Amino acid sequence: MGSDPSSTTTRPSRRLRVSDVTVVDKSMMRRAVSGMVVGNTMEWYDVGVYGYLAVTMGKVFLPTAEPSVQILFSLGVFAATYVARPLGGIVFGRLGDRLGRQKVLATTLILMASSTFLIGVLPAWSTIGAVAPVVLVVLKLAQGFSTGGEYAGATTFVTEYAPDRRRGFFASILDFGSYMGFALGATVVTVLQVSLGDETMTAWGWRLPFLLAGVIGVVAIWFRLRIEESPVFQATQAAQEAAASDREAAEGGRPANVLVMVRDHWRPIVIAIMLVGASNTVGYALTSYMPTYLTDSLGYSAIDGTLLTIPVLVLLAVMLPVAGRVSDRIGRRTVMWIGAGTTVVLAVPAFLLIGHGAQWSTLAGLGLLALMTALWVSNQAASLPALFPTSTRYGGMGFAYNIAIAVFGGTTPLIVQALLTATGDQLAPAYFLVAMSIVGAIGVFCMRESSQRPLPGSMPAVESEAEARELVLTQDTNPNLDLGDLPFAAHDGIAETARR
Repeated sequence: MGSDPSSTTTRPSRRLRVSDVTVVDKSMMRRAVSGMVVGNTMEWYDVGVYGYLAVTMGKVFLPTAEPSVQILFSLGVFAATYVARPLGGIVFGRLGDRLGRQKVLATTLILMASSTFLIGVLPAWSTIGAVAPVVLVVLKLAQGFSTGGEYAGATTFVTEYAPDRRRGFFASILDFGSYMGFALGATVVTVLQVSLGDETMTAWGWRLPFLLAGVIGVVAIWFRLRIEESPVFQATQAAQEAAASDREAAEGGRPANVLVMVRDHWRPIVIAIMLVGASNTVGYALTSYMPTYLTDSLGYSAIDGTLLTIPVLVLLAVMLPVAGRVSDRIGRRTVMWIGAGTTVVLAVPAFLLIGHGAQWSTLAGLGLLALMTALWVSNQAASLPALFPTSTRYGGMGFAYNIAIAVFGGTTPLIVQALLTATGDQLAPAYFLVAMSIVGAIGVFCMRESSQRPLPGSMPAVESEAEARELVLTQDTNPNLDLGDLPFAAHDGIAETARR
């Protein structure tokens, strides 16, 4: 584009009208955010519960095995969820792009809540023998499959509901719910461990956190069933249906598959994987690896290690919406640049503080890790959907995000521990975080700025009619509006269909 926004060489013949602009329904926006946050909270609550019950679950489902085998079994079952996530992202992503986001997100939540609740009522080895661990693996695979469609769909849904100027803030609330869910799971398990003791926890107490997830799931499902389909998806669905017959004829009647999606959108997929890999390496180091590091490497008790991480997780959750709001003002890329730079500079000092051994220094080091995570993660929910057009947003997000999570997220504790064991260097985890943030910085360099801009393939979204009129009046001078990227033809086709 040229520097002169009024240049006739880049100006489309069609002009932006007030009727083109989507005015967000604030009540439905609140419902959408609430419904998605509750679902994300439940997802990460389960991650926190199972992670902190890993030792107990091994005793319950493999009571005759050696302790080391029990732990390996529990961690293997946990890892199995990440194996199933990419498949769930592909399946639910394609369905969400065809049938609608709301229907699919209700389905993923029902499957996720049911699987978690069933773990709570699953008979142990003492009752049904070897069938028990097999069924546990099946239920965790079902959880992973449903979770594969959860985050990608939730971020897609909220970003499509949110006004352009505040998309970063509203989307970051999703991750606020995620980390609060993890903290809630850790808190519930810790309270039960302290109040019931190891023997009672192994006998029946371990069931309570999973049964509680059923209650959370019912509330979340109720919220989701009250939400209407996202306005962006509604605005493009008619145009897609009108073009479907022509497209199928050109493609021999075959629907687009994953290979076609990767071929057509490989660049945003690669960028998304780099960003998710960097952000989740830092995030999982704090949430999933740090309790093990504090107990195995630094000598804290299991309960003390948990109690040190819970307030840091709450602090992180609070920082996320703040960083999301900042990204609406100064840009997603700027905040992620700061996140990458902060990780490169502060990762080593953070682990030095944690390794010092005193509680104050451990909390300070964990706080630095929380800051790095907040700067990286707060932008993910708003930035990743903006890499893809509406027609493939859910599918593209589901594929890229879950591939990255499976490779770089769930494996972070294993990789970090392996580096620590192989090198004997207590700073090896910090070096790994630095390396991944450099990879993420390359992804930031390659992505387009999306703050305050319409989503690809979508018309502008605002909070009021007055803002819509102002946007139309300033369309030639607004640096965040590129008329050449707006889908005027699709919008006019929908309007013509509505008039008929």
